[in-house]
Amino acid sequence: MKEFTAACVQIAITPNDVQANVEKAIAWLEKAVQEHQAELVVFPETVTTGFVTGLSAEELWDLVDEVPSRITDDMQAATRALGVYVVWPSYRRGPRRGVVYNSAMLISPDGEIIGVYDKTHPFPLERRDCGGWVTAGQHAEVYETALGSIGMIICYDGDFPELSRLLAVQGAEIIVRPSALLRSFDIWHLTNAARAYDNHVYVVATNAVGPDAVGSYYFGHSMIVNPIAWRLAQARGGEEIVSAKLDPDPLRYVTWGSKNPQTFDHLADRNLALYEGILKEARSRFEIGERMAQMD
Repeated sequence: MKEFTAACVQIAITPNDVQANVEKAIAWLEKAVQEHQAELVVFPETVTTGFVTGLSAEELWDLVDEVPSRITDDMQAATRALGVYVVWPSYRRGPRRGVVYNSAMLISPDGEIIGVYDKTHPFPLERRDCGGWVTAGQHAEVYETALGSIGMIICYDGDFPELSRLLAVQGAEIIVRPSALLRSFDIWHLTNAARAYDNHVYVVATNAVGPDAVGSYYFGHSMIVNPIAWRLAQARGGEEIVSAKLDPDPLRYVTWGSKNPQTFDHLADRNLALYEGILKEARSRFEIGERMAQMD
């Protein structure tokens, strides 16, 4: 990868008003480029509508669109005009009415959509098979760009170490994590730092702020974490942009500010034989308070 500046654009949305949210995001994108010289900009999860829309899967399918379409056209034009990479999260239509994906699109500086990632671990609340509105994605890829190798995850995906490891094994140098996280700051920080440190990748994590259609209120605190788990930037609880310059040689020293060399590589040092049989169904030995029943 090259040295470049990444930015988290942490903005509140107008619930279910796609066009208003696109226009606002473009204005903030311009600010990120002008004030931060950002070359990669990451917006929050489902920024075109808000996370909980109060709509059925069929109604949400009608509200959004396929990709590319009106949910991406203006943003694609803006990335072309500004010469910047953007991670643009939105619900998007699947192949038939009622099939909705929670997606992130990676848009290049020439306005092309070079990658679409569909959330592979929807939160139980949103899962269609638990009575929600989102159909789970089944693929996670790494995209080679002029900045570096970029993988995408979305919010609850960050709770699953295997997904980020999959991307790291594929060669990811940067993992972006657009989110609308409603749990504690401690969980937010812990999972971002752990995924960065586990895999020696940068994590650029943008969290939603403000209310959605049903009054859920998101706390922001977007952050950029380096491959030795140090926060390079962290936002507060309101609308703002934070940015950081990403060093292409981040594992030279064992910790921030030290001149002691790092001597380990979490990917190279794995004991692969130990992991045989890990891919099987399991559950916690402890009972959870409530589980949303899966539907046929």
